[in-house]
Amino acid sequence: MNDPAPVASPVSVAARLDRLPVVRLHWVATAVIGLGLFFDLYENFLAATISSVLKNELDLSRTGLNLLLGSAFLGQFLGALVMGRFADRVGRRRAFMINLAIYSLFSVLGAFSPNATVLIITRFIAGVGIGAEFALADSYLSDLLPKHARGKFISWAYTVAFLGVPTVGLLAHWLVPLQPLGFDGWRWLFLLGGIGSFVIWVVRRGLPESPRWLETQGRQEEADTICRRFEEHALAAGHTLADPDPELRVIPASTFSPATLFHTPFRRRTVMLWILSVLEVFGYYGFGTLAPLVLHAKGFDLVTSLGFLAATYVGYPVGSLLAIPIVERVERKYLVMGSAAAMAAFGLWFGLAGDAVSIVVAGVLYTMVSNLFSNAYHVYLADSYPTGLRGTAAGAAYSLSKLATGLLPFLLLPVLDDHGSGPVFGVVAVAMSLLIVDVATLGHRSTGRSADATV
Repeated sequence: MNDPAPVASPVSVAARLDRLPVVRLHWVATAVIGLGLFFDLYENFLAATISSVLKNELDLSRTGLNLLLGSAFLGQFLGALVMGRFADRVGRRRAFMINLAIYSLFSVLGAFSPNATVLIITRFIAGVGIGAEFALADSYLSDLLPKHARGKFISWAYTVAFLGVPTVGLLAHWLVPLQPLGFDGWRWLFLLGGIGSFVIWVVRRGLPESPRWLETQGRQEEADTICRRFEEHALAAGHTLADPDPELRVIPASTFSPATLFHTPFRRRTVMLWILSVLEVFGYYGFGTLAPLVLHAKGFDLVTSLGFLAATYVGYPVGSLLAIPIVERVERKYLVMGSAAAMAAFGLWFGLAGDAVSIVVAGVLYTMVSNLFSNAYHVYLADSYPTGLRGTAAGAAYSLSKLATGLLPFLLLPVLDDHGSGPVFGVVAVAMSLLIVDVATLGHRSTGRSADATV
């Protein structure tokens, strides 16, 4: 039997974390991070879900609607770019406390917007706040979780998060026709997002800083203290601790700068992941942005369209659940490629479908495989860089995806207006095909490796 006592220096904290079994503290951190991600997804799908309502209520032109749909994502571009680097400099915990506070405040202010201009501005600033949530969540969980459970538990966090998507659909279906307390139903949707995220902000205050990050900063005593908490929980639960890898060392954060992303051994994977992050937007957010307008173009009224959306959005958490038993068994690279191919096929079916049953079935299948894709993508990105560079790298990649998502309405809505829903999802299928070529050509394997094993 291996010695169960916590291992002291010179064994790294990273190696000690990797040898841990999953304990209650891992579950708590995963749930709390997942609840924060819930509001990221809630925000991302909110305006698109009620786009037809906002167009009528605020008397928006096509350009105004595009600005409203894109404003939060353009804010998220800035937030992801700045806060990802901030997390590598000052810590994961401090960064995700700041970003959620900004989102909560400006989401509430957006609910009281007197006109479209104010709503666009508040959504942009709320986007700056929530923009780094993916990068921070992926970095924090990758830092905290042992290598054998990293993909599975990040998938659990996103399963919690993706409950936010059907929640938006169901709340919109219920609230949009109403005026509770004399307050427009669509305004309640923004208000609930702000209040809910504030509650999660309070809960997050109890999470520890990432011990891996502390180790990269030379704060060894603090890192050791947090790591010992996990080891003591494991021993109290009756586990024995395997020997840590004596060769695994974290690279000091001072070694890295943003330019490191384009130095060996990271250059190839950075190029691959940036291309992947731009192209995945067409498949993933293309559906969320376009589906309400596609249904309207097919001739369905507002309430019926919202009902269809609520039904198809159920596929998001279901697809994320499906990823949990798969993501540690199938190499991430191939899981990304296979799920992208399925998105292309089901997207074409959705775009060409005319009857209600086909629309809902195709929509549910599309959202299911898109979340299998999403979980694989998030874990793959977090797997690809060491602790001291992870926030910067993830933030840069996500910022590109947010920028592309902000521009998406300007690219795809003209195709919908001029050519219909079939050609729109043809564009999506082409983007998914290019994504597959990118990952197949430049992608690397990452499943089962330590978060700090970089080559």
